[in-house]
Amino acid sequence: MSRTNNYKRIGIGTLGLLAGVSVLAADNTTDSRADTAEVPTIGEIVVTAQRREESNLRVGLTLTALSGDAIAQQRVEQVLDLKGRVPNLDIKEQVPGAMPVITIRGVGLNDFGAANSPSAGVYVDQVYVASIAMMAFDMYDVERIEVLKGPQGTLYGRNSTAGALNIITRKPQQDFDAYATLGYGNYDTVDFETAVNVPLADTAALRISAKTIQQGEGYWESRELPGKTIGNRDLTMGRAQLALSPSDSFDLNLKVEGVRSRSEMGQPEFFGTVDPATGGTCAPILAGHIDNTQCTDFLGYTDTDGDPFKGDWAREGVYDIDNTAVTLTMNADLGGATLTSVSGYVDFDRKFDIDVDATPARELDFLESDSIKQYSQELRLAATGERLDWIVGAFYSKDEVGISIPGGHEDLFFTRTLVTADQDTKSAAGFAHGEWHLTDKLDLVTGLRYTWEERSYVGGTTDLNPIGFSCLLSPTCTPGFVGPAVLTSVDETIDDRNWSWRAGLEYQPAESELLYATISRGTKSGGFFSGISTTNLQLAPFEPEELTAYEVGFKRGFGNAYVNAAAFYYDYSDIQTFIAVDIGPFIIQRLGNVDDARVYGVDLEGTWAPTSHLTLQGSVGWLDAELGAFRTLTGDVPKGNKLPNAPDLTLGALARYEAEFSTALGGAIQVDGSYSDSVFKDAINDPVIAQDSYVLVNARVAMFNAARTWEVALWGKNLGDEQYVAQGLNTGLGAGNRNYNTPRTYGASFTYRW
Repeated sequence: MSRTNNYKRIGIGTLGLLAGVSVLAADNTTDSRADTAEVPTIGEIVVTAQRREESNLRVGLTLTALSGDAIAQQRVEQVLDLKGRVPNLDIKEQVPGAMPVITIRGVGLNDFGAANSPSAGVYVDQVYVASIAMMAFDMYDVERIEVLKGPQGTLYGRNSTAGALNIITRKPQQDFDAYATLGYGNYDTVDFETAVNVPLADTAALRISAKTIQQGEGYWESRELPGKTIGNRDLTMGRAQLALSPSDSFDLNLKVEGVRSRSEMGQPEFFGTVDPATGGTCAPILAGHIDNTQCTDFLGYTDTDGDPFKGDWAREGVYDIDNTAVTLTMNADLGGATLTSVSGYVDFDRKFDIDVDATPARELDFLESDSIKQYSQELRLAATGERLDWIVGAFYSKDEVGISIPGGHEDLFFTRTLVTADQDTKSAAGFAHGEWHLTDKLDLVTGLRYTWEERSYVGGTTDLNPIGFSCLLSPTCTPGFVGPAVLTSVDETIDDRNWSWRAGLEYQPAESELLYATISRGTKSGGFFSGISTTNLQLAPFEPEELTAYEVGFKRGFGNAYVNAAAFYYDYSDIQTFIAVDIGPFIIQRLGNVDDARVYGVDLEGTWAPTSHLTLQGSVGWLDAELGAFRTLTGDVPKGNKLPNAPDLTLGALARYEAEFSTALGGAIQVDGSYSDSVFKDAINDPVIAQDSYVLVNARVAMFNAARTWEVALWGKNLGDEQYVAQGLNTGLGAGNRNYNTPRTYGASFTYRW
């Protein structure tokens, strides 16, 4: 029985590529199934979701893959841009322009602290991104993005209860190629991206790529800063990769990359919660909606212009990033198996200024500095056989996070604060994965991983009390001693030992068709809250969460069409989420655990090319995600609250038409859109920071020559200038804020390829 297939990517008029898929024909990718059909299937793409190259039609899990061409042509420049392109995927920014939170099928950590890791594991060239702070990166020269849904604990390990996001950059090749793209858009935005691939010898190649974004105007206008916008971007990124193959049995790829940003943080929209006549909570807020004509903050401030991009912010919003990363990947053919080593090092520094109260006063103003150093090492041994394909491996990582957050509260509490945190995390794991070929058409998939993690945390909040009138130390703001006083502190170490596993059956009744059923378990380790705190209750460590997923799915290629459908049920316990706690004079946020949740739903994706010129793509995500009962100091919250960032229904659609105008010229027009149902932003289901349903529409028109060496394109994103709430915070201190999505953007680009 033959288990070797060879593929190469070809295009059906490039339509499949632009729908987010690649088409396959014969070349050299190893697969452990029977020979493929002679006619390639649109929608079929080589992926590495299971740590080896194989067709997505052979992978028994829900997987969405975007090719490099689709990424460029849909302008997927950041993780946030995947929102609306994958069913049951929600991504929001905790603060404007930074800290994306990925939620897959209702599972995601709704946190903003640099000390915590996301519930959806993010991997860049197989290296795990350890902190939420490091996820707001721009992408360039990318080969492929893969979104895996459901627990991925056996092969991906750390903190992947929601799923995994794989970002694979383009690697050096033995053929020369190069490209350059220059673009200009509204808000005085210039972007330039380039890459060159140079063969150095028969056994070596070098690829260098870079990108810069220079945005001269921001989206936000402050009446406190006349003639100045907020949100400018000054961003430069570069990457060099050296590939060596000194022998047929050994190869390596060394990647060094860096990022430098001297940009500005966006600002949130203010809303008031105080009745100026009584000093209590105003009637609209009690009724669950915002009305700044009736509500102010404690100082009497309000903003009634109704424009989320105009306010009275008294700062420009510093947002600086310096990031250096090194990745070394090595593969050695040992004869009967292949040994793979992936080593990663990251040195990341960030500073940003955020005005939480969104007023001109110094109420809740913070300037945060984060420093993160991360090292990881993974070893895998893999082999394919007549009856068994297997992988065994080990993983180790260590990351150090340092946080310093000076806070200005002079106009509200007559004081300043300082939040500090130092966290060291070590993690180690061993894992095994096997695909047992029971018959030519039926496989049994098994996976097991044991993980140990230790997290040491020292931190807390100090009231600097510079004038001796601090209202944080005295509820009546009575004069007293001058100087710092510790409000909260913790010095604690937690550790977690857990098993993750997966078992499933994959049945292939015909070529380009797969039915599968799986049961898998994933865990996410516990941790600590790293924001401002006024009681040690906020610093109590939260417990690990655990998710057991049951899923059945179906994939089928029809030559000119592809469909992927899955139904799932999650047994979700000890959910990590923010809950509001009333401690008397204030309502505080605490990152804690909710005992259980019920999650089930359906994913459906399809692609159809009815002609060689037209491609249509659609997706549907339906979700029912409800929290169990939980308790705060204000009382019990009954069962039935919605999980945050989990819309019941998400829809996506794309249409692309491409044709030749003459023997020398061709063109294409592409329109894509997405719909999201209404959604809550927190576990309390606070209606004043919730978002109603909305629709986004994007478009692109391009002209190119027959050889595809040049292309001119016009593009637009959020053409309807739709505004929706990305995130919100009801502080309980008289003022709240809401962050909004990016307004309408548009521009033109020119690309030349050598």
